[in-house]
Amino acid sequence: MGTQPKKPTSKGPAEWFTGDVWIDRLVEPNDHSQLNVGAVHFTPGARTAWHSHDGGQTLYVTEGKGLVQSRGEEIGELRPGDVHLTPNGQEHWHGAAHDHFMTHISITQGPATWGDHVTDDQYGRTA
Repeated sequence: MGTQPKKPTSKGPAEWFTGDVWIDRLVEPNDHSQLNVGAVHFTPGARTAWHSHDGGQTLYVTEGKGLVQSRGEEIGELRPGDVHLTPNGQEHWHGAAHDHFMTHISITQGPATWGDHVTDDQYGRTA
């Protein structure tokens, strides 16, 4: 048991994101747990690439307005207080709406598999 000091905010890697995204890592996997928790801050129009997670992903939206889509499904809106669950292995993307910032807490139990970036055309259908 112990208190961990806050780690510095890091810029989201270009391989994973389109636009400016900043990550505050809250809990990182270690020898005892694969739990990964982060506060992810998206600027307007910023979004993840298509990806999936071993063990699925839970998003808890804390501020702003976001978008989320699973492959082959309609795009949905995310608002503060919303909890979005993506099942194990389901390919999806999420990010900010074109005219709003969005922050969510991401909770995962396993590694992510990253795919292609979401194109402007794919994202633009929501604007």
